[in-house]
Amino acid sequence: MMNVKRKAISLDNLFDNDKLNKKLLDKYIWILALPSLLELMLATLFGMVDMIMVGNVSAASLAAVGISNQPMMLILAVFQALNIGTTVLVARFIGTGDRRSSGLVLRQTLILTAILGVLTSLIGFLFARRVVVFMGAKPEVIPLATSYFGIVALGSIFIAITMGITAALRGAGDTVSPMKYNILSNLINVFGNYILIYGKLGFPAMGVTGAALSTTISRGLGMMMAFYAVHRQGSIFSNFPLLRLKVDVGLVKRMLRIGLPSGLEQVALRTGQIEFARTAASLGTMVFAAHQIALNVVGLSFAPGQAFGIAATTLVGQSLGAGRPDVAERCGFETRRLGMIIAFSIALLFFFFGRQIADIYINDAEVTRMAAKALKIVAIMQPLQSTQFILAGALRGAGDTRWPLLSTMIGIWCIRVVFAKVFVALGFGLIGLWTAQLLDQLFRSIFIYKRYTSDRWKTIRV
Repeated sequence: MMNVKRKAISLDNLFDNDKLNKKLLDKYIWILALPSLLELMLATLFGMVDMIMVGNVSAASLAAVGISNQPMMLILAVFQALNIGTTVLVARFIGTGDRRSSGLVLRQTLILTAILGVLTSLIGFLFARRVVVFMGAKPEVIPLATSYFGIVALGSIFIAITMGITAALRGAGDTVSPMKYNILSNLINVFGNYILIYGKLGFPAMGVTGAALSTTISRGLGMMMAFYAVHRQGSIFSNFPLLRLKVDVGLVKRMLRIGLPSGLEQVALRTGQIEFARTAASLGTMVFAAHQIALNVVGLSFAPGQAFGIAATTLVGQSLGAGRPDVAERCGFETRRLGMIIAFSIALLFFFFGRQIADIYINDAEVTRMAAKALKIVAIMQPLQSTQFILAGALRGAGDTRWPLLSTMIGIWCIRVVFAKVFVALGFGLIGLWTAQLLDQLFRSIFIYKRYTSDRWKTIRV
């Protein structure tokens, strides 16, 4: 059914006299989820270290990086349509045993991400100042944010291609390879930060600009490692000519039909987050710095939901490809159950130790006090967030990408953004912002759960 550490996992092994072997299913879920969980959590921790290094320079530097991150994520959302289509189709083809078609999918992904990557890199670099001004950066932050965003945007082609390769490997059931090259890339980034931000080993201290250069260089090296992962002996794609410039229009249309709603979902999410960040920036540099710390830390709580959502996407897609919708349903619910266990553990950490976590970022008692309060709300969000992440991943594995799109559009724009503006206008400040996000997560978890229990996703054709 899938290739993990070069060993096949078969759907047939899940049954004993037609009874589902729950222990073996849990094992399969962990095989898929654990590498992604380690990858995402370590990436978040590296991101936290990145922010800590920048925060030690100044609060303005911290705000500059934070205000640049949201538009950068919007650029990457352009590639989400291809990535989800890639994962779903590769998973279906692996489920039916058609490895050649899975290679064709990856080839189309590489061609299109390369073209779009060049365009987005150039646009982001040329319009860097306009972007950060639009984001609401304060006068003291604009020069720093312009430098950071321009350099990081120029390297967006590297992460775009890496994301495409990662999507194909995960669809094939290989979450180990992406874990390895993404962790190595992040380690390189942290080492580069140390050298270029603070001026070590003979290099000048470049502050925020050094952080941007380190990020871009590490992403370029990460792309090279991703190429090695799909070409090395033993990879499911190793014997397929991936670099041949031949576009399969029919296959691209299938990829976009599945992935376009996910791409629009990411655009809705990122634009909503940008407006959310603009609302936060209006509260001043100190409040925005506290908000950015909370956002950075909350990535830790995203990691379990995202990791188990990746597992759900792969298992549901391959199960449906093998003609077993009953197994697909159980995979979604069981993956959610395991993910919730970790989510609750992280919730306790954030609720009781939020102040200590925030203290790591910046030596400012008022900023850490505000960030710690926001993290208590983040803790309450955990079961809601985990539900919508994982079951939305299961729906995407079935090719049902429209409902997650609707969930995100309504949740972000009609709830989070609107209530954030209302609460800020009423004087609730940072707590109002994060309460709005809590309401968003509550809506989306109910919306996605209802769709998953409807069973209509089982008959979608991809």
